[in-house]
Amino acid sequence: FHFNYKRIMDTGNHSTVIEFILMGLTNQPEFQIPLFLLFLQIYIISMMGNVGLLLLIKTSSHLHTPMYYFLSNLSFIDLCYSSVITPKMLVSFVSEKNVITYPGCLTQFFFFCTFGIADLFMLSAMAYDRYVAICSPLIYTITMSQRTCFLLVVGVYTMGVFGAVTHTSALTRLSFCGNNVINHYFCDIPPLLKLSCSSTHLNELLVMLLVVINSLVTTLSILISYIFILSNILSIHSAKGRSKAFSTCASHLASVAVLYGSIIFMYCQPASSSHIIQQKVSSVIYTTVIPMLNPWIYSLRNKDVKDALRKIRKDWTVSWCRHGKPCIK
Repeated sequence: FHFNYKRIMDTGNHSTVIEFILMGLTNQPEFQIPLFLLFLQIYIISMMGNVGLLLLIKTSSHLHTPMYYFLSNLSFIDLCYSSVITPKMLVSFVSEKNVITYPGCLTQFFFFCTFGIADLFMLSAMAYDRYVAICSPLIYTITMSQRTCFLLVVGVYTMGVFGAVTHTSALTRLSFCGNNVINHYFCDIPPLLKLSCSSTHLNELLVMLLVVINSLVTTLSILISYIFILSNILSIHSAKGRSKAFSTCASHLASVAVLYGSIIFMYCQPASSSHIIQQKVSSVIYTTVIPMLNPWIYSLRNKDVKDALRKIRKDWTVSWCRHGKPCIK
């Protein structure tokens, strides 16, 4: 592979990289077009699912509840999260040299980190909402007031921005003065640290520290919520009641398991044993696949969402018929 990169000279005998080349998901020519079509389809489905869910929640008055308020924010996060990464990945499949500037790389990483961390904390907020709904249903509307929900969402985005600012600031202190080819399809910490020609010890410690803190805080909050939820569900005498209570949590648990599993696999393994193919596959799961799946697993199996879709379809049909259009009874 020919390293053809731009450099600017500083006061010494070194050169500073001003742009990076993203190698993409694979360098196999025969896979480029099929992968482009596959991920283009995934991105379109993700956009349609998340935008559709946002519009449905906004237009359906009976979905204006805390649960769907959090779900709409999760859809917004997934929409932004996927849009930060996927378009640039699609470019890598159809271009000979996928170049990203140094400021562009840091900007992409900043928003990737913001929405990635916010995704974790939004799942925690949703777990707390389910805990209150199942364990304290009589005071649910009081506990999960509009003010409480708003403050929880503000806290979610605050944690995301704080983590992104911390990581991005640490990256700006690094020097890149040699190879500028990132063996990945987006700007992430592990491949950037490998390219740095300065000490990355502080960055590696910071990565592990924040990943552990964010993972512990969100994981413990979810685990504690579900311990109480499970205890409450088991105390329900009716099998139908237990099934109904558990069905409201099953999709959330599945999404949590996939997301946390891919993140732990990506970041919490020793550098000596990490493999770039495994890292890319893990990254694909939480940057493209999960944002596509979330709106479907949270909505299509949900009775309230199905009812809202039927009502909208019925209203459109009535409106269509009133304007003299052919209508099938």
